[in-house]
Amino acid sequence: MRKLAILGASLLILQAQPGAAQETPATATDAPAMSASAAGSARTAPERRFTGADLFDLSIAADPQISPDGRRIAYVRRANDIMSDRAVSSIWLIDTQTGAEVPLAGTNGSAFSPRWSPDGKRLAFASTEGGSAQLWVRWMDGGEAVRLTGLPTSPSSLAWSPDGRSIAYTMLVKDEGLTLGKAPANKPEGAKWAEPLEMYDLLTYRADGEGYVEPGFEKIFVVPATGGAPRQLTFGRYHDGGPLSWSRDGRTLYFGANRKPDWETDRVESEIHALDIASGTVTALTDRNGPDANPLVSPDGQTIAWLGFDDARRAYENNNLYVMNRDGSGRRNLTENWDYGVDAIQWAADGRSLYAQYDDRGETKVARIGLDGSVRMAVSGLSGGGLDRPYTGGSFTVADTGAIAFTGGTAIRPAEVQVVQGGKTRMLTDLNRSLREVKTLGEVRKITTPSSHDGKEIEGWLTLPPGYREGQRVPLILEIHGGPFAAYGPHFATDNQLYAAAGYAVLSANPRGSTSYGEAFANEIDKAYPGNDYFDLISIVDRAIALGIADPDALFVTGGSGGGVLTSWIVGKTDRFKAAVTQKPVINWTTQALTADGPGFFGPYWLGAEPWEKPELFWARSPLSLVGNVKTPTLVVVGSEDYRTPVSEAEQYYTALRLRGVPTALVKVPGASHGGIAARPSQSAAKASAILAWFEKYRKGWTPPAD
Repeated sequence: MRKLAILGASLLILQAQPGAAQETPATATDAPAMSASAAGSARTAPERRFTGADLFDLSIAADPQISPDGRRIAYVRRANDIMSDRAVSSIWLIDTQTGAEVPLAGTNGSAFSPRWSPDGKRLAFASTEGGSAQLWVRWMDGGEAVRLTGLPTSPSSLAWSPDGRSIAYTMLVKDEGLTLGKAPANKPEGAKWAEPLEMYDLLTYRADGEGYVEPGFEKIFVVPATGGAPRQLTFGRYHDGGPLSWSRDGRTLYFGANRKPDWETDRVESEIHALDIASGTVTALTDRNGPDANPLVSPDGQTIAWLGFDDARRAYENNNLYVMNRDGSGRRNLTENWDYGVDAIQWAADGRSLYAQYDDRGETKVARIGLDGSVRMAVSGLSGGGLDRPYTGGSFTVADTGAIAFTGGTAIRPAEVQVVQGGKTRMLTDLNRSLREVKTLGEVRKITTPSSHDGKEIEGWLTLPPGYREGQRVPLILEIHGGPFAAYGPHFATDNQLYAAAGYAVLSANPRGSTSYGEAFANEIDKAYPGNDYFDLISIVDRAIALGIADPDALFVTGGSGGGVLTSWIVGKTDRFKAAVTQKPVINWTTQALTADGPGFFGPYWLGAEPWEKPELFWARSPLSLVGNVKTPTLVVVGSEDYRTPVSEAEQYYTALRLRGVPTALVKVPGASHGGIAARPSQSAAKASAILAWFEKYRKGWTPPAD
């Protein structure tokens, strides 16, 4: 099983590393994505409201890779396909001067992870064309794309050697699992016996989005860029993951990994390692207690930058940006006095500074950080954290010329490819023009309020119903983000627009514990979650009422993951909301800590102990402890293959509510993981519809029967 990255991020949400995104291959398809609107309609006029069917018409840009000379951008276009009910990924090429686009890969299977060769004459990528994901290279001067590999599992973390002769990558190498005894040997020919026993001995034996873990370890390989046999470079019973970075002489690969004997139980630890390609010798360059990952060699080859933090066993830490000499000496923290978490980095061509992606008060930006620690803004307006909810996110790359390609949109426009050249920003794609020209979407406004708990400023964004008139009071949905160490912002969200189209205002707030407001603000909930974040959320709801927008007699609440935790906590604390929907919640911290796919992390880092050490603490922070107070009709939603906040959490809460006589129902999303609960467009639309139907059913609330 692959080691979960925890560089300052929460385990309750899944967010890709923006600077080194590797995509899980989708099911292969033999045709481009088909949209819902392609079938036409018998309506007498266009449907101006945003509907569930519109999810099949959406596309989003991701992973923009600008060529070294800045003239072209290869990016991944993810388009929802009505026939397969999935997002289909293809790679497109944009001329940065004219904006002209041409397709490169993805007509006969998903294509993703484009990476330019150092001279910009070739493009490596992964594609499922012909079956499983393989490594391909395309010659950009008009030549063909050639498949380089025939691998048993998908390649990740593609990295060209400086001379362009080789490509390194990581891949899961299968291993034999535990065996104990055997079935009888006298099986008659044609007999149909039961499936063999399943045996597990890994601490994390199942992973969200992956299922029950296939025995094996992620290892580093290299393959000639013109084809030939791959060569395995690392060995051993631990994971050697990406991203990978080459030394300038092509003799060494740098990577982050935990190669210590306790790698299974220490979920946070990793070190930067140097791999001598000729001998296979692996040398650790860092040795501190805490994660060291994402190594990146400077243009002159003398310095290595990387991300990490000192592990203080707190619930959250900002990722810091470090540099060291290539032998591991001279380590320095460039962002020690900069209170933001760094998510992705790239060296400037002159080697005197690095570009760093970070979140600031719900918005994603790129700064240029000098080796002297100086910081100046480079790009703002990144987006691409998802489609269903307004999370921060996005990705960027930088050309040798200083041109920056990035994904960015608005609160009413999904992420597009944009470029900054000569101080000017241009949007190069318009992937959802047909929808934009027809649909009327809800306006998004920022609101702030002091928390009733201690006066801390709390920010949120209100999505208003289309055509909203000033002074009009409308029903309000408080929609709480997951994480809890994550952030909402002014970003496009299908859930919010669907709710707004049904006449609701939607409040997306960032209570204490949210990222992008500094490390101290995030750690307000360290060993105290859920807790005072409740007051922050109630305060910003009161602000929406005070602004004359929210109807105080028509309040509703929902949220997923960490938002599901807080939804369940809220209805145990107050009866103000007419109805609630808790999505993929944690209900009982004891059972979650021992059944989720991050054992050894949640207890020690979030509550400060294991369940058997402080059982009363685990119970005091569990929403199940408050279920005796609940009088709010509460729907419970969960993916049937959720291994992050396992299905048993939702089932416990549903059963407790039923036993108490509180109106409830249990909705399972078939085949859905925690991070993929909205991955299938039909299910995402149906889930939003079920939530709206529940709110409508209890629009006037519910009165418990007299005892």
